[in-house]
Amino acid sequence: MVTRKRTAALLTAAVTAAALALSGCGGAAGGADPTDVNPEGEIEPREISWLLSRPADGGVITAMEQIADEYAADHPGFSLNLITTPDRPSYIQKYETLAAANKLPELFDTDATPFAQKLAGQDRMVDIDLLLADLGLDDDYREAALSYQRFDDGSLYMVPFEFQLEVFWYNTAIFEQAGVSVPATLDDFPAMCTALRSAGVTPIALDGQDQWPLERYMAYYPFRLTGADFIQDLKNGDASFADPAGQAAARWLADLGEAGCFAEGFSSTGYADAQALFTSGKAAVYNIGTWELGNLATEALDPAVQGSVDYFTLPTVEGAVTAEDEYVTPSGIGMAVNAQTYDPLVRDFLGYALERYPEIYAATGALSPTTTAQTTIPADATDLYSRLVTQADEVGTAIAMPWDTQLDPATNTRLQQELTLLVQGDITPEEFTTTMDAALAENLR
Repeated sequence: MVTRKRTAALLTAAVTAAALALSGCGGAAGGADPTDVNPEGEIEPREISWLLSRPADGGVITAMEQIADEYAADHPGFSLNLITTPDRPSYIQKYETLAAANKLPELFDTDATPFAQKLAGQDRMVDIDLLLADLGLDDDYREAALSYQRFDDGSLYMVPFEFQLEVFWYNTAIFEQAGVSVPATLDDFPAMCTALRSAGVTPIALDGQDQWPLERYMAYYPFRLTGADFIQDLKNGDASFADPAGQAAARWLADLGEAGCFAEGFSSTGYADAQALFTSGKAAVYNIGTWELGNLATEALDPAVQGSVDYFTLPTVEGAVTAEDEYVTPSGIGMAVNAQTYDPLVRDFLGYALERYPEIYAATGALSPTTTAQTTIPADATDLYSRLVTQADEVGTAIAMPWDTQLDPATNTRLQQELTLLVQGDITPEEFTTTMDAALAENLR
């Protein structure tokens, strides 16, 4: 587990690397054309590398290893070197340091961050819109999966390999015993929590130790009120936390804390412990994505709670500009293609890999980023599994983007720290917005 002090050190290093890269220290090699997606020349097999931030035994890597072996069988001399760093802060440090030194490999993982957008602006990433169209695959992808990878200007430089829905899992038996209903709006959460507390259960299980789950809650109210506008303007310096959307979010988080929505000592509760609170029936609600289908929607779930688990999607608010079918639907960290090392081999391998990938990946029970592959429902799945697979085809186009992929590292770290203080009642909403606006102004200089 990475400590807060260690995380902060890594992020500081990442910011330093970013400054080097964007100031031109080791800048673009020159000559790369990100729009030349079908370069002329012979396909000459060699080793190509992919810098990844994914679990080594996860579905993405497993599928791509199989595909690389198949491709190598027909292209002797080819191999795919997977450089894996699953820990995200460590990965960011490595990725941005290599970018600063102009030593990124042929393929590399990145979110649609301001750093990545500046790399694209330096012509260092292949235009994925053009590549998918050239490969005849552009119509295969879910619109929401591609939208998650796009920069604010709509350009696309990353390929999605996943698709997820983030929902609120809840225990129907606990809700019934406490006399509460699924919240119709976000403003119904505090009353729901108060009733659940009175019934003797923890209202919401939260992985406070990793901090990003609490940051999700901060993103919800602004998304309902403004769509993507608030977070986009915030990171560009065109909005402030003191704006109506930011104030509404801060007040809502403070209300959640005052209502005791999260477990005592939530800031030190880890991922596995938060999940265990819910799966053991000690917590009523758990906000997590469909990457946990295998644990929450199969017979692997404790039989004592298995028949009582259901889910609801992100509630709306009065005056919402986003629809009920629009919420957090991420397609994970994307894969970028290095324009400086792009050649006929890389294009040919990607053409083969992206054609084969959806079927292989969906066979593992995962949601494919395309609409061309049917997810294999496990034999031990509950009805929730197939319901969520079906729901994946019914999501809207607007996405509540996770703020940890949008804000600069320094602002994001400060936000996570201040959110914990806000929910604990150690600071007021007004103190929170004032502190965050000062941090934002400092980091945008």
